Amino acid sequence: MTMASLRQRDREPELEHDLGRHLTLGYEPLELPGSLRYLEHGIPTPLVRWHQHEECELHLIVETRGKLFVGDYIGHFEPGNLVLTGPRLPHNWISSDGPDEVVHLRDMVLQFSEAPLRQAGAEVAELHSVLPLLERARHGIEFFDMSEVTRDALVRIKSSHGMARYGEFLMLLDRLARCTDYRLLSTVQMQSFDDDASLAQISGIVSYLTEHSAEQFTMGEVAERVGMTESQFSRYFRRATGNTFTDFVNRLRINRACQLLMETDRYINNVCYDVGFNNVANFNRRFMQIKGMTPKDFRRQAEARFGNKH
Repeated sequence: MTMASLRQRDREPELEHDLGRHLTLGYEPLELPGSLRYLEHGIPTPLVRWHQHEECELHLIVETRGKLFVGDYIGHFEPGNLVLTGPRLPHNWISSDGPDEVVHLRDMVLQFSEAPLRQAGAEVAELHSVLPLLERARHGIEFFDMSEVTRDALVRIKSSHGMARYGEFLMLLDRLARCTDYRLLSTVQMQSFDDDASLAQISGIVSYLTEHSAEQFTMGEVAERVGMTESQFSRYFRRATGNTFTDFVNRLRINRACQLLMETDRYINNVCYDVGFNNVANFNRRFMQIKGMTPKDFRRQAEARFGNKH
């Protein structure tokens, strides 16, 4: 079976290019100099779609609630949701409010090039703190208790130019780099490859595993689907995702378990089997290993953080 048969076409992220960044959609003029691009938009808009781009993106939700998709992560968002995504990390925010509702300002967005920051960070000691932030952004970062500070900074960035604008941007990055109340979202660095063919291949594998994570399968069976030997696939998968195959599947299953614990009242033992584990003790052990708490504690903390379950 080819990779094309593993992938569902409508799940592939659209690659965003400058040609699609029109003023009418809320973008700044493309001819403006600099490596920052500010964007704000409401809904409905064609910008709400599963997509990726070469730039990092800081995304603040101003209004509405709904579902957030970053890489292989699925969760809820509400006003104040603040996420930083790295290059080529697919994402989308889908509001669940009334389909006919018109919102004039839902998103405040800042896109910026990663390369200049990495180059400067290697030479300028004051920028060293930004480099770990950029690494974390490869998984997507959700920040907590930073929305007001960020919104004020984005307003200043929007209204400034040149060095003043970049100075505001660097001060905001510094605040985000020093923030300790955050969580990483996606279990896979889906932007690990620079060329489109390799990115499409690992994205296809990840899509297949995500869709079938609750089923029972072996690494050998998945390797056969993509025309590799088991040893070839093991090396390829580790290099592409930074995880062993077993660890990655466990993380997918625990991620899904987290969603069920947040969104349903199902018994924890039932959640264990729903997500693909066949042993409750192993489920509890893996959950503690990945999340640093028991499933019961996670459910209690999730209820405290998100309020009523959606």
